[in-house]
Amino acid sequence: MTGPTVLFAWRRTPPPLLVGGAEVSQQLLAEEFVRAGWQVVYLGSHEAPWNGSAQIGHLRAHLRAHGTVWEETDGEVRYRWNGVSCLAVAQDRVEATLKDLLAEVRPELVVTSQERAADLAALARRSSRVAGWLHSVSANSMGVLHGRPHVALVTSKFVAGRAQAHADTKAVVFYPPFAPAEGAGPLLTTGRGTAGRVPGGLLMVNPIPAKGAALLHQLIRQLPALRFTLVEGWWDTAGEFTAYPNVHWVPRTYAMGPIYAANDLLLVPSQVEDAFPRVIVEAGLHGVPTIGSSRGGIPEAVGDGGIILHPDDVDAWVRAIETADRADLGAKARAGAAPLVRPCLPELAAAGLIPAAAAVG
Repeated sequence: MTGPTVLFAWRRTPPPLLVGGAEVSQQLLAEEFVRAGWQVVYLGSHEAPWNGSAQIGHLRAHLRAHGTVWEETDGEVRYRWNGVSCLAVAQDRVEATLKDLLAEVRPELVVTSQERAADLAALARRSSRVAGWLHSVSANSMGVLHGRPHVALVTSKFVAGRAQAHADTKAVVFYPPFAPAEGAGPLLTTGRGTAGRVPGGLLMVNPIPAKGAALLHQLIRQLPALRFTLVEGWWDTAGEFTAYPNVHWVPRTYAMGPIYAANDLLLVPSQVEDAFPRVIVEAGLHGVPTIGSSRGGIPEAVGDGGIILHPDDVDAWVRAIETADRADLGAKARAGAAPLVRPCLPELAAAGLIPAAAAVG
């Protein structure tokens, strides 16, 4: 392997098996490195770091569905995805495999994050520049700081205010990468419940308790004339919602473009301090404004393109849904989201992680 090399290393699955915003953000950045002419290696695990459950079956099925050839030897799965060389190993082999890769590919930069990333950062910083990516304010995400990465990439100003980096670590606000809005494509036709574009359609992604499921139940009941589209997130909560006649349930999907296009408002009623929800910007790129909770970095992501409310004020949410100027807020949401579709490598160069000359293809 020749030329500049970047190594993404963590204990979650490598692309293209996506679970949440962290996976999407890191995959987009990895693919930008590919377009800039870098050699990109992505080390992950085919076992979930939170409970050790096997993900290898899901990984094989996803690769097979996309016509991707893989090699599997002694518990290691190797394949290429959009130009990225991916490797998935068992959890107890992540550190040893990282050590081997550091010696083999000699990366100029290592990017690590999430579960027990401090150990990976400490190992990698002996030979490479290391970026620790703080995707949230949870202890799980902040933990990478204990490995003293050279730079902490904090995903919002809100996260920056919570990060307590060591003197050896430079903290830099680094908003997530975003791709241009997908073509609208066909309108919603799959899932459970009514489908198609309906004026006033309301969208929520990841309807679980931490993300505001209790408030969502009340809104669904109080606004029976409006269609709610709910997209499965971290786990399947369909059983809690599909009995409502005004709910359309969509299983987890990577093709969100048609779903944004079929709705007029995004609801983000989180009870927890979300760092900078990707869905807000993605919806904004489609001209869809957000009614969001006042928690965490949600107001920062919404900006002028929506309405911010306390997550427990049901009456205020009902009024906002009924009276929001969707056209005006949608235009502002699009204008606010557009600058986040940008080259990200120059920001890494400005942070001292990569040479400026290597930030462009």
